[in-house]
Amino acid sequence: MTHPLLDLAPLTPAHFAAIEQRVARLLRTEQDVVIMQGEALLPLEAGIRSGARPGSTALNVVTGPYGQTFGNWLRDCGATVVDLAVPFHTAVTADQVRQAFAEHPEIDFVSLVHAEAATGNTNPVAEIGEVVREHGAMFYLDAVASIGAEPVLPDAWGVDLCVIGAQKAMGGPAGVSAVSVSERAWRRFAENPQAPRASYLSLLDWKARWIDGGRKALLHAPAQLEMLALEACAERIEAEGLDAVMARHATAAAATRAGAAALGVLEPYVYEARDAAPVATTLRAPAGVDASGLVARALAADPALPLAAGGGALAKEMIRVNHYGPDATRGAVHASLAALGAALGEAGLAVDLEAARRAVTGAWE
Repeated sequence: MTHPLLDLAPLTPAHFAAIEQRVARLLRTEQDVVIMQGEALLPLEAGIRSGARPGSTALNVVTGPYGQTFGNWLRDCGATVVDLAVPFHTAVTADQVRQAFAEHPEIDFVSLVHAEAATGNTNPVAEIGEVVREHGAMFYLDAVASIGAEPVLPDAWGVDLCVIGAQKAMGGPAGVSAVSVSERAWRRFAENPQAPRASYLSLLDWKARWIDGGRKALLHAPAQLEMLALEACAERIEAEGLDAVMARHATAAAATRAGAAALGVLEPYVYEARDAAPVATTLRAPAGVDASGLVARALAADPALPLAAGGGALAKEMIRVNHYGPDATRGAVHASLAALGAALGEAGLAVDLEAARRAVTGAWE
């Protein structure tokens, strides 16, 4: 008995290359795009281990937990790391990056997360890219959460390594990811004796055996289901229109922020709306209310709601509404805030559910 998800014909190199081209169009890039067969941590780590080396100095911007991870990888590669950490309730500014260069002119590598879904902030990459270009440093960007929710333009912004994943705003699979690589980045990798080679982390292997080989032979058997899901995801975005997909995410974020404020007891965790990511709205739990317990009560009636408490030390104070991909809809926002409002009411707080409903509807319309 055949099964459509099991009895699949092998994915040909030509089909694999065609999916790469679709991803490149999504990024509006002329750079080489490599689709890697794993969750986005694979190209994120591969990019740092290929580009960082002893003797280099990296500016690592920390606006959330992933920035902390990147700093650890950079140090492990022998780079001197300058951490530019800002409070998680805000975003980094181009002026702060410019000041870091003034204090450390030897910086030759910059790592930045575009949108931090875990903390709900987003960083002004276009402005930061101008500063990085002025100083000639390599620019590494984690756009895993932002792709599909807001513009991601590696060529226009001067990004040398731009990593994306499909599992958030793109509404696709988690088991496959991609990275766009500039010519300058390829040269830096080739000159780095510590860059991974003959390794699952090796971008140079993809360059030598796949790209330079004319995309005729894959390095290993691709993950067919994930690749086909990525293709279907790209087709769906093309059909809706990338601008429409991004507008839907922006509206979901605005509606969530407005509805949460109208409830009367929740404050945004990210202070300024301009710093808030369109993929997730983070909220500060009221004084004396444990965020993780509140979210658990909200999910008791509907475990499928896109709600979560903050991670680690933020678990007691942060509530996260993950309005990305299929949840960037009016219905998901209404349901999430209604559940939070009900849970707050059970905790003895006075909330205005009708005002929240009107605020969400008004923002959407």
